Amino acid sequence: MSTPLVIAIDGPAAAGKGTLARRLAQALGLPYLDTGLLYRAVGRRVLDGGGVPSDPDTAGAAARALVPADLERTDLRGPQADAAASAVATIPAVRAALLDFQRAFGRQSGAVLDGRDIGTVIFPEAPVKLFVTASPAERARRRWLEMQARGAEADLADVTRDMAERDARDEARAAAPLRPADDAVILDTTAIDADAVFAQALGIVQAHLAKSDQTN
Repeated sequence: MSTPLVIAIDGPAAAGKGTLARRLAQALGLPYLDTGLLYRAVGRRVLDGGGVPSDPDTAGAAARALVPADLERTDLRGPQADAAASAVATIPAVRAALLDFQRAFGRQSGAVLDGRDIGTVIFPEAPVKLFVTASPAERARRRWLEMQARGAEADLADVTRDMAERDARDEARAAAPLRPADDAVILDTTAIDADAVFAQALGIVQAHLAKSDQTN
């Protein structure tokens, strides 16, 4: 029996990893999991209860109480959700509570998962690891355009500052800091469009599959 294919895609906010992950999953017929939604949903649970997302006990309890319906909420995007997700993601108890969920999802029939620690912590054994990034200025511009498209009022300078702060938290946290896995392929999307990124990533996956076929 062949091992289910797991593709781990990591990277900072607004680099394009979610768009890429969804397209790869569709092209390859694999399930897709946006693991960032798990942390956003935990953050929302904490906020709903009037708690502080950075409080370990409150956030840990929210993570353990998470149900699939929480991922269907319509308020998991935006500055408040971004900040709450980044805060709860620094808490070891939250990451531990969500670890089994993510691993079970991928091991069942293979999957494409995107997040910030898929290749380093969740699936360090994944045969295909991609780290999708872009310049801070370009990522801030993309997020600002997304917010405008949703009709949200936002100042580009504020978005840029918020994103820089989130990057700093994600990279400095003790629990699974944001970084590429040692064997990840880096895809810089600053100057290329989504189609070009997809073509590069699909080529990497197809090369892995061809190599696997030769060795089996």
